[in-house]
Amino acid sequence: QVQLVESGGGLVQAGGSLRLSCAASGFTFSNYAMGWFRQAPGKEREFVAAISGSGFSTYRADSVKGRFTISRDNAKNMVYLQMNSLKPEDTAVYYCAADRVGGRYAGNYDYWGQGTQVTVSS
Repeated sequence: QVQLVESGGGLVQAGGSLRLSCAASGFTFSNYAMGWFRQAPGKEREFVAAISGSGFSTYRADSVKGRFTISRDNAKNMVYLQMNSLKPEDTAVYYCAADRVGGRYAGNYDYWGQGTQVTVSS
């Protein structure tokens, strides 16, 4: 069955970096766009970044441009989110998701991981 397993979250000071990883299995990984979303307490889930199946196209939310980078390794069935210059407002549970089309809308995505907590202290 399809599995998406996130890892790499944790507690970091403002200005620090984290690299999130998402291991995918149970589907033809290169045929799927991958996205990262996040949800802070009391807030709706929001788009962070997405990458096409080939990896040639990437998209990021304005709030993370210049700080976060999404990438993928189709040979390893992995997608990554490199997060630099972290801010307290980046604190959230981060989810990876898979969809044949992808994009910025969470409702498009068929498969979701369970999430990994990122906490940025000031």
